[in-house]
Amino acid sequence: MSTSMQINQDDINKAVWAACDTFRGVISADTYKDFILTMLFLKYISDVYKDDYNRLVQQYGDNPELIHAMMSKQRFVLPEGASFWGLYEKRYEPGNGERIDKALHAIEEANGSKLKNVFQDISFNTDRLGQEKQKNDLLRHLLEDFGKDILNLSTERVGSLDIIGNAYEYLIKHFAAGSGATAGEYYTPPEVSTLLATVLEPGEGDDICDPCTGSGSLLLKCGAMVRKNSGSKKYALYGQEAIGSTWALAKMNMFLHGEDNHKIEWGDTIRNPLLLDKDGKGLLHFDVVTANPPFSLDKWGHDDASNDPFGRFRRGVPPKTKGDYAFITHMIETLKPETGRMAVVVPHGVLFRASSEGKIRQQLIEENLLDTVIGLPEKLFFGTGIPAAILVFKKQKTDKNVLFIDASREFKSGKNQNQLTEENIQKVIDTYKARESVDKYAYLASFDEIKETDFNLNIPRYVDTFEEEAEIDLVAVRTERLQLKSEMQSLEAEMESYLKELGYGA
Repeated sequence: MSTSMQINQDDINKAVWAACDTFRGVISADTYKDFILTMLFLKYISDVYKDDYNRLVQQYGDNPELIHAMMSKQRFVLPEGASFWGLYEKRYEPGNGERIDKALHAIEEANGSKLKNVFQDISFNTDRLGQEKQKNDLLRHLLEDFGKDILNLSTERVGSLDIIGNAYEYLIKHFAAGSGATAGEYYTPPEVSTLLATVLEPGEGDDICDPCTGSGSLLLKCGAMVRKNSGSKKYALYGQEAIGSTWALAKMNMFLHGEDNHKIEWGDTIRNPLLLDKDGKGLLHFDVVTANPPFSLDKWGHDDASNDPFGRFRRGVPPKTKGDYAFITHMIETLKPETGRMAVVVPHGVLFRASSEGKIRQQLIEENLLDTVIGLPEKLFFGTGIPAAILVFKKQKTDKNVLFIDASREFKSGKNQNQLTEENIQKVIDTYKARESVDKYAYLASFDEIKETDFNLNIPRYVDTFEEEAEIDLVAVRTERLQLKSEMQSLEAEMESYLKELGYGA
């Protein structure tokens, strides 16, 4: 196929976003996002499967048994009638919703553990799409949108997985932008993911974990960074996600980025951690751990925390209505003793709240685990306008200092969301690596200085951003005022003479 037939990123992004028009005004974006993202995944694996089948027919056309045997060893196996194209051909017949659900179930069954339960939280045969006729029409339109030539996702036309993966990320980002409070459940803005991954420097051979995986973007960013910096694909991605539909997004996201070497579990990380060693009694340990957990989560599992079989809360049990330190201490306990390093996004209250949180914070600092505190601008995250911070912890530190970086005032302003520019990110990275104080931007605090503040990590206590106002020269101000008064009097007189000329004078 000629290169002119190849698809580009913009075209595919516009085409998948246009497919949402079928649902707009009928159901909320929060509901239809799962339909669109699942259909993109189904279309991609169907086009690749069709491609492979046609190629084998050209090679072994007279040997259907051999072709069948070879197709059963493809990356994804599609049972007969369960591909996108089987559904597309029957789109005018009643029962589109039921047919799509059956096809997804059959694909799950045919692909063993790889796709186990991935589609169980999504049903196209739902009353949320209206009565049977309306539902059938909507789903016919959806199949037709994805059946257009522009969305031919065959390997030859698309060129690489990046384009498909990027389109998936594009959709997730746009859905997050319109999802309000729920967006934080599954999406970390790409600039923040880049900052986290760059700070952690994941490398060849690393085991990388996100215990609050969301849609998987942060893990994928870490994987991409290993490949970029080392040229190696020797690393493993691990994660856990509590919300079933979000876990399914993460699984599909991994496959669409070619990340087949992943282990992402579905369940509540605090109440029921599932990334365990072989005998199931200890937590798995990782070189890199990173997350953007839910901010100050209520009902996080406080009641059972004091009896935690993994001893994660030995420094103290976080408050019932604020789970921030539950996630932080879970992450700390999953770090490898020699190489372990982690970066976590937190609300600012984590830096200074007292009581049980204050005691946990003090112990983490006394154990010399805290490495850096980075203050971020407000309105960076979908679903919340509050400014956040990044805490960096390391198992093996070379000093007892903590670096404070106040990056809260440098960003690209946006109407609903602010953004970190490449320059903003680079400045944070350069400062982080130099590990020195920078006037009005960063401060390297000693353990004793932090102890003096009762282990309060509030950034303004360390980074002085106060700008002195210029002194006012009162004599110059008085002279200017008298000059303006004199000019005003002459203008008044001039105006008076014009009015007299026009016959308005007294």
